Amino acid sequence: MTSFPRRALTTGAVALTTAGLMGLGLGAASAHVTVAPASTTENGYSQLTFSVPNESETAATNKLEVQLPTEQPFTSVRVKPVEGWTAEVVSGALPEPVTTDDGVTLTEAPLSVVWTADAGAEISQQEYQTFSISVGRLPEAGSTVVLPTSQSYTDGEVVAWNQEAEEGAEEPDKPAPSFVTTAAAEGEDAHGGSHTTAGTPEAIDAEQTSSSTDAGSASAVAWVGLVAGLLGLAAGAVALARTRRRA
Repeated sequence: MTSFPRRALTTGAVALTTAGLMGLGLGAASAHVTVAPASTTENGYSQLTFSVPNESETAATNKLEVQLPTEQPFTSVRVKPVEGWTAEVVSGALPEPVTTDDGVTLTEAPLSVVWTADAGAEISQQEYQTFSISVGRLPEAGSTVVLPTSQSYTDGEVVAWNQEAEEGAEEPDKPAPSFVTTAAAEGEDAHGGSHTTAGTPEAIDAEQTSSSTDAGSASAVAWVGLVAGLLGLAAGAVALARTRRRA
């Protein structure tokens, strides 16, 4: 007769294996609003993807506003559509004129991007959504691009993710999404290639398509992890049932 401790050990091992497989494929979204750049190469273009979790227990997220840099403004901002959400790129006067590396003096530029949810498309409890923009050109290597973000809820609450992190200090409670630009490798253009297509709409669209493909691959991996986890759970249940019958 199989002892209870042995049965418990077997069941526990199956449970841990299942959790590990599911965790491999299904990572939890961060509790903060974060940004993930597809590229950080200076003087290039990049798709920036914002991950927005709903943190309220009683309300849904129905609006997101991202502030864009004004000291080193983006000259190009394009929005990737999100079903059920309306996006607007807000342009206006810069606080001070900015002269680009090409010798062009800018007095106006895109200042923010605002997404507003249609009725029924809000981000509810235990949910998150991603929002992507294509921007350029990125500032010189070593620059920290800070993108203060406001997250609005259906009950009127507005959470400002606008605190800048300081080197060596603890992460603030409401950190602003940010990233640091990097230098291009020798012989490499702003998109990591050997030729110069940076700045064309075709290059930006290609980058977004590539990112979407990667996201699809990641989704496939997640489903594989989930299926593997469920199979492991089923195997554990069968093993436990057989053990009980033998007992």
